[in-house]
Amino acid sequence: MRDETRRAFLATGVAGAAGSFLPGTVGPGPHETEAPGPRAHERETPGPGTLELPGFVDLQVNGFAGVDFGDPALTSERVLQAISAIERTGVTRFLPTLITSSLEDFAASARTLSRTAHPAIAGLHMEGPYISPEDGARGAHRRDLVRPADVEDFRRRQDAAGGRIRLVTLAPEAPGALPLIEHLAAGGIRVAIGHTAASPAQIADAVAAGATLSSHLGNGCAQVLPRHPNVIWEQLADDRLLASFIVDGHHLPPATVKVMIRAKTKGRSILVTDAIAAAGMPPGVYTLGSQRVELDATGRVAAPGAPNLAGSALLMNVAIGNTVRFTGLDLADVVPMASTRPAEYLGIRTAGTVVAEWDPKAFALRVLRVDG
Repeated sequence: MRDETRRAFLATGVAGAAGSFLPGTVGPGPHETEAPGPRAHERETPGPGTLELPGFVDLQVNGFAGVDFGDPALTSERVLQAISAIERTGVTRFLPTLITSSLEDFAASARTLSRTAHPAIAGLHMEGPYISPEDGARGAHRRDLVRPADVEDFRRRQDAAGGRIRLVTLAPEAPGALPLIEHLAAGGIRVAIGHTAASPAQIADAVAAGATLSSHLGNGCAQVLPRHPNVIWEQLADDRLLASFIVDGHHLPPATVKVMIRAKTKGRSILVTDAIAAAGMPPGVYTLGSQRVELDATGRVAAPGAPNLAGSALLMNVAIGNTVRFTGLDLADVVPMASTRPAEYLGIRTAGTVVAEWDPKAFALRVLRVDG
């Protein structure tokens, strides 16, 4: 990296992370253990291309390093184990994410997460159960656990979470969605549109009621859509919505990432990993809530025999490198999508400083350490 580029990063406080390679290209894939890099106390001498960057913020983490946050038997010790691994990738603030589940299972996991004292946990992301029951739009969520949106049901879940739910993803067409969106927005809880087959009018109504984000846009929708209008176009076009993207090479093809970020604009785009317990682990069978899913050698995660994806094994540094590769944007344009922008969306500050190296030829951002 040219000296002037490095100086610009240091001056503006833009962020970065560790060993990023797209599965199937040169270098380690996102499922390999080399990618997370050393622990914070295992210091490496920064090289000439070293960058000092704000810590990454991930709005959607279902699990990590063999730990499933949706496991009702989750313990604080397991949560701390996952956090240690997440931090080695440069992510210093994140939302543990709980997908569609029964109230009992949700409450068990949420209590453990809310009682685990660690500054990296910036709150909880509740993804479902107020989503579309339709195949495709529902994704990997269990149909039998999908339910109408309901303020009282949410209150019970928020009570179990100790008031720490900061983001809710729901489908605008779910019965009761609009009153719930208004209730959440009035309480300062962010609302995202996702896992939906909503009409243009239903999307517009949700935004008017207080929805401000599109969760993993381009995914969690029907595999076959009308050319226009459709649920993707409507959300891309609405400047009141930010959008999050899973840039792992599986959820969205490179050209789609390029077009979507260009349409939504850099200033309204956020990178998320949607990582599950398989992230940072070798290929094998893992859990996502009550389901068994499989990570294959390409980094793809799905239920055995199922066509749809089930979260990812993506690391945030890989997402950054892939986004630079797919879009042609500068690293300085992409890194805020994984750091300052999601932090601003949540109304929090980034934490710590990521010391990293960037290899522009390999699109590889390698975390050396995290300070602070």
